Amino acid sequence: MKSFDAIVIGAGQAGVPLAKKLAAAGWKTVLIEKRWIGGTCINDGCTPTKTMVASARMVYLAGKSKDLGVDIPAYRLNFKAVMQRKDHLVSLFREGAVRGIEKTPNLSVVYGEAKFIADHQVQVMKEDRADLFEAKHIFINTGALPFIPKIQGLSEIKFLTSTSIMELEEVPSHLLIVGGGYIGMEFGQMFKRFGAEVTLLEQGDRLLPHEDEDVCREMSTVFQEEGIKVLLQTKAVKFENYGDARIRVTTLTDGEEVKHLCSHVLMASGRDPQTRMLGLENTNIICDDRGYIKVNDHLETGVKGVYALGDVKGGPAFTHIAYNDHLVLIDHLLHGEKKGIKGRLLPYCMFTDPQLGRVGINELQAKELGLDIVVAKIPMKNVARALENGETRGFMKAIADKKTKLLLGAAVIGEQGGEIMSILQMAMVGKITYDQIRKMIFAHPLYAESLNNLFMSLDD
Repeated sequence: MKSFDAIVIGAGQAGVPLAKKLAAAGWKTVLIEKRWIGGTCINDGCTPTKTMVASARMVYLAGKSKDLGVDIPAYRLNFKAVMQRKDHLVSLFREGAVRGIEKTPNLSVVYGEAKFIADHQVQVMKEDRADLFEAKHIFINTGALPFIPKIQGLSEIKFLTSTSIMELEEVPSHLLIVGGGYIGMEFGQMFKRFGAEVTLLEQGDRLLPHEDEDVCREMSTVFQEEGIKVLLQTKAVKFENYGDARIRVTTLTDGEEVKHLCSHVLMASGRDPQTRMLGLENTNIICDDRGYIKVNDHLETGVKGVYALGDVKGGPAFTHIAYNDHLVLIDHLLHGEKKGIKGRLLPYCMFTDPQLGRVGINELQAKELGLDIVVAKIPMKNVARALENGETRGFMKAIADKKTKLLLGAAVIGEQGGEIMSILQMAMVGKITYDQIRKMIFAHPLYAESLNNLFMSLDD
């Protein structure tokens, strides 16, 4: 049994910086990783997908170049080069993370599958041997994997997940996507731009059901304009191989069965926490009915000194939240600060084109809470920079408290929508009122400058 001050399970966007900072503070630390350093973000998520999104946007820009007075008579997608560029950046980021770990004193890395054998003891399987570790402090950052629902025939076909789709060697002729959330929408638009026919199935009555109706309507219009077929209130009930290279999918809409033929199926139906192989039954750590680890305001589990960070604890599954989790723990454990995770302002961005940047509560939530609000909204077609760039799809929208004039939330659909949203996020953190924003001087002509106009519509 090897003893450490801290065991960190999972080398993701919370685990790596946490392990490095604990080790730098003098804690003897071991970082356990079963696969690759960097977690989902570097290896299967943010880095590879946004690299591919950039290539898909270039296809889009080439196709609309004539609108800006530039005649590109022909262009050709080199999908092999797209994937090579993606692989290069993933390797670059991963290797950088590894070098940072190797330079950190007091930090050891062990590769293998971690399993709890007691509250503060972990076994790591490595090929034909098992190593045993114990520590007063243990941190679980194992993340989540694609959730695969039980649907008739699904196990008989070669379906894709958000991980395996990034290993394709050619663009699908017809990609059918099960799930209309962020993953399904980002990949759907991306592969449509790469040249695939795309059909997206969503069980709900609209895309993005947790967003305001105008947000959903705008994004649906974007998808329709780009030729993506969206089938709402539609459930996949059966899959079967059809001939040598096609898949037949049976769907159910209002009790009526419809059959679809496609070349590839992407299952984008959510995420599943990586807790089932952790041996938590050997501990007093408590999970909910979906397998997510329950934690308190300081990320501590049901076992004192054992913490869970990132997707494995449930809640919004975003890299930046996992990273912030580690900051909360560092402040708490190394600096004695009492601030927890409750009440955090959680921004997020969907990297479709145009982007959807969101922060705080939306109009629907504000009304459900009975708040006295004002709503400011301006279409991108009224934004000077959007017109100049030929990017007029979308809008800016903000929710504010009528009495205090403080911002409560915002939604921005547009080119650089996430960046514009972040300005409003900073205003929320700094308690800057909307009447202050509309009197600010912004550099001309930026998208941010139109925040003046956004709030001009509100009466004092």
